[in-house]
Amino acid sequence: MADERSQAERWVSFAAGIITPVTLLSALLFYFGYVSARSQYEYFGIDVDTIGLSTQDYVMRSPQPLLVPLLVITLLAVAGLLLHNAIHPTAVAVRRAARVTTVVFVLGVVGLLAYPLIGRIPYYALIVPAVIGLSAAVLAYLTYLRRKADPKLGSQRVLVALLAVVTVTCAFWATATTAQYSGRGLAKSHARELNRFPVVILDTKEKLALRSPGIEETALRAGAGQTFNYRYRGLRLLVVGEDRLFLVPHKWTASNTTIVIPLDSSVRVQFQFQNDPP
Repeated sequence: MADERSQAERWVSFAAGIITPVTLLSALLFYFGYVSARSQYEYFGIDVDTIGLSTQDYVMRSPQPLLVPLLVITLLAVAGLLLHNAIHPTAVAVRRAARVTTVVFVLGVVGLLAYPLIGRIPYYALIVPAVIGLSAAVLAYLTYLRRKADPKLGSQRVLVALLAVVTVTCAFWATATTAQYSGRGLAKSHARELNRFPVVILDTKEKLALRSPGIEETALRAGAGQTFNYRYRGLRLLVVGEDRLFLVPHKWTASNTTIVIPLDSSVRVQFQFQNDPP
């Protein structure tokens, strides 16, 4: 009985060891996908929460904003390992490098505290965490080298752990900023190339009084069984929400608006095919 209980505990521990990292990874993918999508649709005047995207939608959107940060972090790790194997620093060189890195770290912290004054500087949210995070990582490595060269310094685990927390936090901050920039860049790219989105012909029962340039309104002829009175052309499908469509004019300008259409019997939607023979 004790052996069966011990085996069950091992299986539970093994399953928990797998589920916990997967849950954490899913949460991170969801967060970065949400940040990117929020920045993307904010460009078109849409609060992403009104679209009704699912958790899977956000996770599926996360790889694009994460590619660059993951590549940069991997390359930095490879460069650090190569440098570690190539150099054999002396104690004096380590102390000098620690002083310089400490100055850089302090400058990064000063930049963080001076956010009310310099927070509007372009790429502030990317430069400051990069400076603080990289300098914290280098300080942790130099602390390890000093401890290795002079064992009398005693254990520096607490300091290294705190520097590691700072590094991870700054990496998270910089990655979130990159996701935000990625979403805004994707939105601007879509605004320049709206011809890649489906063409929508919209029929409505009531006049919408749309003011965005490029949208054509046509009054439909009354007839037997005809319940729709107006037809609108010049629209593109931006995204499909849970129970609504988000349409934009086929040519986007700063004065345009996004049109939200409910998916119910009050409208009739046609998607126009492209005249591209097979």
